[in-house]
Amino acid sequence: MEDLEIIALFNSRSERALAETERKYGGYCRSIAVNLLGAREDAEECVSDALHAAWRRIPPDAPGSLRVYLGRIVRNIAVSRWRSLSAQKRGGGMDVLLSELDECVPSGFSVEAEVERRALGESISRWLDTLEGEDRRLFVRRCWYGESVAALARETGRDPRALSQRLSRLRGKLKSHLESEGAI
Repeated sequence: MEDLEIIALFNSRSERALAETERKYGGYCRSIAVNLLGAREDAEECVSDALHAAWRRIPPDAPGSLRVYLGRIVRNIAVSRWRSLSAQKRGGGMDVLLSELDECVPSGFSVEAEVERRALGESISRWLDTLEGEDRRLFVRRCWYGESVAALARETGRDPRALSQRLSRLRGKLKSHLESEGAI
């Protein structure tokens, strides 16, 4: 079923929208949540929560890309769940990922400062636009989707250590870019 048809089901409040969304994007959403949390049970709950969030938000939301819309929801839910689990000393797979980005994004960054958050996001987007295709894909898959270096290395046929170094250099370039724009 096409995204526009699924969105029309949401708009008409048909419960079939949830089944069709799960069928088409359930695996995609689960992979994001598992990559970030490391636990399949927690990932399943995140996907369920994301589907219900989409049900509550569509309408009035009218996503241009249902895939991106759901990916963003499930990622935000997984990050919140990870924070909750970390507070309980049951941290998931995000520990390493967040520590890698600590050098680029300051730890004292205030989420409440909406203007600063948006400026930081726009600065990162501008930096991503300067990257060549493969570097951009690798960086986004590692830092946004939380894919492991080992999985990326297997898929690209690269040595994991070399790929880790490449990602480290990219994070260094991001840090320099953010500093040059006064974002950090």
